[in-house]
Amino acid sequence: MIATFSQLPQQVRQYMLVTFNYWNFTITDGALRMLVVLHFHHLGYTPLQIASLFLFYEFFGVVTNLIGGWLGAKLGLNKTMNIGLAMQVAALFMLAVPADSLTVLWVMLAQAISGIAKDLNKMSAKSAIKTLVPNEQQGALYKWIAILTGSKNALKGAGFFLGGALLAWLGFQGAVVLMASVLAVVLIISLTLLKKDLGKAKKAVKFKEIYSKSRSINILSAARMFLFGARDVWFVVALPIYLGQVFGWDHLWVGGFLALWVIAYGFVQGFAPRITGKAQSVVPDGRVALIWVAVLAFITGAIALGVQYDWQPQFTIVFGLLVFGAVFAVNSSLHSYLIVSYAKGDGVSLDVGFYYMANAMGRLMGTILSGWVYQVAGLAACLWVSFGFLVITTLISIGLPQHKLASAQ
Repeated sequence: MIATFSQLPQQVRQYMLVTFNYWNFTITDGALRMLVVLHFHHLGYTPLQIASLFLFYEFFGVVTNLIGGWLGAKLGLNKTMNIGLAMQVAALFMLAVPADSLTVLWVMLAQAISGIAKDLNKMSAKSAIKTLVPNEQQGALYKWIAILTGSKNALKGAGFFLGGALLAWLGFQGAVVLMASVLAVVLIISLTLLKKDLGKAKKAVKFKEIYSKSRSINILSAARMFLFGARDVWFVVALPIYLGQVFGWDHLWVGGFLALWVIAYGFVQGFAPRITGKAQSVVPDGRVALIWVAVLAFITGAIALGVQYDWQPQFTIVFGLLVFGAVFAVNSSLHSYLIVSYAKGDGVSLDVGFYYMANAMGRLMGTILSGWVYQVAGLAACLWVSFGFLVITTLISIGLPQHKLASAQ
C-alpha cells in the first residue's frame, strides 16, 4: 500500500495527505464537541451554560483566520496545518485532567486552543488545494473542494456519534486521551510526508496584507458571514433545546438526529458540483450563488411561518431542517469553491484566511444570538432572524462577479 502511494503523482499524494490530516482532525473536533455537551449536561449544566463553553472556541476562530492566512503565506501551509494538529493534541490532553479540575474557565481555555487549531487546520487544507490544482482546471478545483468540504461535514457528524460512544465506553478522560494519542500519530505522519514549502508565498508578505484588497473576496466574505450566522442562529443552541423541551426528545435522539443531519449535509456538499452544473461541463459564478441563497431565504421564511403559526410543528421543523440543510450545503460548497477560485495563487492563504475570518464571525454572531433570541422570544424568532440574515446575504450576493460560465475540466 505504501509502495502504491509513492507511485502516485505528487499533487495527488499531497492532496491525499492534506485530506487525511483534515479528516482525522475533523473527527476529533466533532467528537470533542459531543463529549463536552454530554459530559457537562450530566454534571447539571443548563444548555445555555454549555453553549457558553464554546464562545471562546468561536471567538478565537475569528482571530485565527485573520492571522492564520498571513502565517500560512509566510511560513507555508504545511507548518500551519501541523501547528493546528499539535494544538488540538494539547487541547485534548488539557481536558484529561481529573474531573474536579475541569473548571469552566479551564474548559473554555481548552476550547479556545481547539478553536485556534480547527481554523488553522481548515484554512491550511482549503488553501492547499489551490496550490495543487492548475489554474486552468476550474472544474477539477470545484470537485476537489466539494469533496474535501463535504467529507469534512460528514465526518464531523460521525464524530458526534464517536464522542457519545467513547464517553460510554471509556469515560471523558479516557476518550480525550485516546483521541489525543491518535491525532499525535497523524501529526508525526504529516511532519514526515507533507511538502515543506506548500503554499508559501514567493515574495515577502507584510502583516498589513491580512486585509483583502479584492472587491470580489470582500463581497463574498460579507455574504459568507451572514450565511453562516443564518444557520447558527437557530441550529446551534435554539434547535437542540427546542427538540428536547417541546418535542420531548431525549438527548440520544437529539444528538443522533443532529449528527445524521450533519452527515447528510456533508454528502450533499460533496455532490454539489453535479447539482450546480458540472455534469453539464460548467462551473458556477456569482449569479449561481445569488440564485441558491435566494432559494434558501425562501425556504427559511416558509419554515418560520410554519413554526410561527404552529402548523404541524414536528413535520415543519424536521422536514424543513432537511430541506434547509440540503440547500444550505449547496450554498456552502459554492462559496468554498468561489473563494479558492477568486484567491490569488501566490500567498493564497491570505485571501482564504480573511474569508474564513468572516465565516467565523458569522458563527460567533449566530451562536450568541441563538441563545439570547431563543431565551427571549423562542424558535420562531430565531428563524425570522435567520431569514433576515439570508435576505441580507442575497442582497450582498448581487455584487458577486458574474461571467460567462467556464468549461469544467
